[in-house]
Amino acid sequence: MKTDTETDNLVRKHRRRREIKFRKYNDPNRPNLKFVVGYREAGKRKRSFFETKDAAKSFVSFKNAELKQNGVEHAEFPTSLRLMAQEAMEKLRPFKKSITDAVDHYVAHLEANKRSCTAQQLVSELLKAKAKDDLSDRHLNTLESRLGYFARHFDGRLVAEITAADIDDWLRSLGVGPVTRNHYRTAAYSAFKFAVKRRYATANPVEETDKVKEPSGEIGILTINQTANLIESAPSELVPYIAIGAFAGLRPSEIMRLEWSDILFDSDLIRVEALKGTRKHTRRRRFVKILPNLREWLLPFRKVKSSVAPQDNFRELFDAARETAGVLDEWPENALRHGYGSYHLAHFKDEKALALEMGNSPDVIFARYRERVTPGDAARYWKIRPQTRGKKIVPLVVAR
Repeated sequence: MKTDTETDNLVRKHRRRREIKFRKYNDPNRPNLKFVVGYREAGKRKRSFFETKDAAKSFVSFKNAELKQNGVEHAEFPTSLRLMAQEAMEKLRPFKKSITDAVDHYVAHLEANKRSCTAQQLVSELLKAKAKDDLSDRHLNTLESRLGYFARHFDGRLVAEITAADIDDWLRSLGVGPVTRNHYRTAAYSAFKFAVKRRYATANPVEETDKVKEPSGEIGILTINQTANLIESAPSELVPYIAIGAFAGLRPSEIMRLEWSDILFDSDLIRVEALKGTRKHTRRRRFVKILPNLREWLLPFRKVKSSVAPQDNFRELFDAARETAGVLDEWPENALRHGYGSYHLAHFKDEKALALEMGNSPDVIFARYRERVTPGDAARYWKIRPQTRGKKIVPLVVAR
């Protein structure tokens, strides 16, 4: 049984669908007009006036035929909107999408713009969230450094309006190598993933950008003089980090986790703890020998506890040391670790022992580091030692 409301709706619907008729019209101010036709168009009531009965009947016939053929909705739909809808459908046809799909997508975009934030605000929120996720200080510092470039480049831009082309242009403008550029891309991807989750953007534009092809097989290392200049240029708090990277071959992430309690001077060993949730070869605990020149570099900085490497302003200190040493723009990826492997294999000629030290397989050691440097250069490398001049420590490099 229908409710009163449903019945009323049916009555109104029936009335809207009834035939259009003409009726006599009498207005002293317009004596020439004798007939009027009432109808609806574009949702509004309209009237047309006629001087003769035949003209009124023709118009009524046309409107009723239109109503019968296309229905009330079409008869009341403005011609301009019908043309606009047809044009929109033609544009959407190749994508197999409807006007509704297009409207839903655009409305979502507009709503995202209303909720969106600037690049600076996004980076600030992301870093605060990551700090609560128990990430290492090293990871946070690296993320802050890379996303700092992103935030400054897109300063004032809403993240919902940043496109894949914008990201591509930014990555190319960095002027860095393929590996480093991919690292920046990964940082931007994390930022936009966070933005989508917070509904500041509807999609992650980084997904539409391509990774740069990284060189395979070949590694880059510092020369002997570059290594010496770098450690000499470094402020005192950074010297242990550089020395351990150059003369023990630990990964940057491993050095950043080191505590002074992991430097076992009595045994001449560095204890490298396993790191959970990383690649298989970094999940194993290992010990690395402290070679004689490394021991000399570390002893003046020996502490009972605290981190070996600076945690708060590491990136600024390291970049400044590289710039002073003249290796800021030509820094190979993992240069200190790869230098250690190359000079160690050429001097000590034991890939199995080196594999244990570096946490790699002998095959990887042989493929990466064999015949990278001459035995003569390797001998000079291991003679890079400090000598005390007052309170300043400087490297002494044996000349050719």
